[in-house]
Amino acid sequence: MARKQKLFKSDERRTRDEVSAFLRELADKVADGKVVLKQGQQEIQVELPHNLILDVEVKKKEKRHKGLKHTLEVEIEWYEGDDEIRGDGTLELG
Repeated sequence: MARKQKLFKSDERRTRDEVSAFLRELADKVADGKVVLKQGQQEIQVELPHNLILDVEVKKKEKRHKGLKHTLEVEIEWYEGDDEIRGDGTLELG
């Protein structure tokens, strides 16, 4: 059975401008191959390989007391030692 270990988590409200600025900075760090995440005393450094798996998902869910919740998830995944690129097609932004 696979074991999962959460190394870092952040969940906070930000404005659209703040989120887009964070994502731009994150994109630059991903391009450099090294991401350092800090929040309070918590800090983690992540070294990224050249080949990554980009997982993008859009969902909506009816919440009983809050209404319709929308989610845009962008995940970057990789397996140690796996340099193979796979996928059904190329995701593009329109």
